[in-house]
Amino acid sequence: MAEYVLELKGITKTFPGVKALDNVYFKLRPGEIHALMGENGAGKSTFIKVITGVHAPDEGEIYLNGEKVEFKSPNDAKKAGIAAIYQHVTCYPDLSVTENIFMGHEKVSKLTKRILWNDMHAEAERLLRELGATFSPKTQMGALSVAEQQIVEIAKALSMDAKIIIMDEPTAALSRNESEELYRIAERLRDRGASIIFISHRFEDMYRLASMVTVFRDSKYIGTWRVDEISNPDLIVAMVGREITQLFPKKEAKIGEELLRVEGLGRTGYFADVSFSLRRGEILGLTGLVGAGRTEVCQALFGVTGYDKGKIYFKGREWKVKSPLEAMKRGIGYLPEDRQKQGLVLQWSIGRNITLPSLEKYARRGLLRTASEAQTAKHLAEKVSVKAGSIFDLVSSLSGGNQQKVVFAKLLTADLDVLILDEPTKGVDVGAKSAIYEIISELACSGYGIIMVSSEMPEIIGMCDRVAVMREGRITAMLDRKDITQEAILQASMAGEPAPAEIR
Repeated sequence: MAEYVLELKGITKTFPGVKALDNVYFKLRPGEIHALMGENGAGKSTFIKVITGVHAPDEGEIYLNGEKVEFKSPNDAKKAGIAAIYQHVTCYPDLSVTENIFMGHEKVSKLTKRILWNDMHAEAERLLRELGATFSPKTQMGALSVAEQQIVEIAKALSMDAKIIIMDEPTAALSRNESEELYRIAERLRDRGASIIFISHRFEDMYRLASMVTVFRDSKYIGTWRVDEISNPDLIVAMVGREITQLFPKKEAKIGEELLRVEGLGRTGYFADVSFSLRRGEILGLTGLVGAGRTEVCQALFGVTGYDKGKIYFKGREWKVKSPLEAMKRGIGYLPEDRQKQGLVLQWSIGRNITLPSLEKYARRGLLRTASEAQTAKHLAEKVSVKAGSIFDLVSSLSGGNQQKVVFAKLLTADLDVLILDEPTKGVDVGAKSAIYEIISELACSGYGIIMVSSEMPEIIGMCDRVAVMREGRITAMLDRKDITQEAILQASMAGEPAPAEIR
């Protein structure tokens, strides 16, 4: 038996003007969970596409169980036992779980050529139960949560007898409990002999699951280490090429007058009795477990959804939020959690995405002054350090971290006083996170009042002046900077009682 179930030697892949992979190496043992880490743009996505047969390498060799192979199509990779599960699940939402599992390799009667539905439902049921799922294989795919849809994707891989499973950022959209369930599934797959390549930006994923870690940087292979033999600082240096001595570069901003006050805000079934204030130059954290009501409160403040109780005061005057357009005209901006679906138009250019909220500034008699628009977009893209060839490039061509910077630049085109940032570093690598924290800190110093929603306690602790902790739709604690600790946040998140309104 070969020592490695998969081995890549000197793989290079070039696209017009871009070397996406430059002489990279990778080795995967049977029954191993191997983490692959690197910044956005490090070459991980192209690496996946080479392994799964989407792209043929220009140079280098691929070996499966010691034998050299060439994949001419994704179907060749599937037949070889390779499957990929992506962060954004690609499925048929109007079809059943069974149909999604067996799409493209249905069980068909040799005599009548009819689909064997009973056999497929039974096999789907077996696979789902093996993975610990409780939903029926006849359930419509679109009715499932993201975590459940990922389980279906894993079941699909097993239905094709996959021996090598690539998991690409599978925990990015999952809660802590859902992530734990995914970890258990990955470990079960490993124990039954599958080999897993686990791609993630989250160090906790690597430490929880993997025995080995490989790092790519700038499309190049940097190295491979045992997980228990490399420290966090050394891993960061390998990923970004430098020490990030101050991951949270918070600057002391001058705290000014009150910009926003929320009193007893409530929306039946979502949140209740939410009260807090926000001052100019302040970063107010909003945290708690997933489902605590954080995003729902922010969407009510921005007019995406309504509220049926309480009052909102903006710059000292009571104000009833009616729509996002009105919120922006008042001076409130919102960076949504899902940048690709809610924050960007992916098939538009970087520049047009940036100027979208304020196109009327560049219009005269129904015509756009494109030169002025482009000048503003270029200035703002440079201000937030978007890495791109040109502002006329499609925003979809950018890495996740640079897409997030475009959303920040988009906010800066409007005349705003309050910024609501919902999970501003979700799905971006450690280097891009540091750059985004720098942007947030600079914005606070410029006089913006910032509400930052985050599930990541280190960034809440490192960036916020005060923190409101939510549990089951209510604020259970309001912590000043000196009192913000992991223990205090966890206590308020998991077992806290509603905080008295006067301390908020």
